Amino acid sequence: MVFWWIGNIVLLVVIAPVVVILLKGVLDAANSIVPKVDAIASVGAAASKDLDAVIQLVTTQSYINTTVAVVADYGGTLDQILPDA
Repeated sequence: MVFWWIGNIVLLVVIAPVVVILLKGVLDAANSIVPKVDAIASVGAAASKDLDAVIQLVTTQSYINTTVAVVADYGGTLDQILPDA
């Protein structure tokens, strides 16, 4: 019977505080996740706004193709106008 009381005292004095400390650490770690997720979400939203201009690359590519074609035609015309030097 005495050992049973000693075991209960050891449980209350040693084991219970250790468990409480470990659980507090787990709770603190779990609570620190929310601000990190919010920070990641804001960076992701800003990055997606940077990608909004990508659709304009199709228009730019069309302009480049037209410009290259005009310049190539101009160079071909110069070859016909100017004599070989």
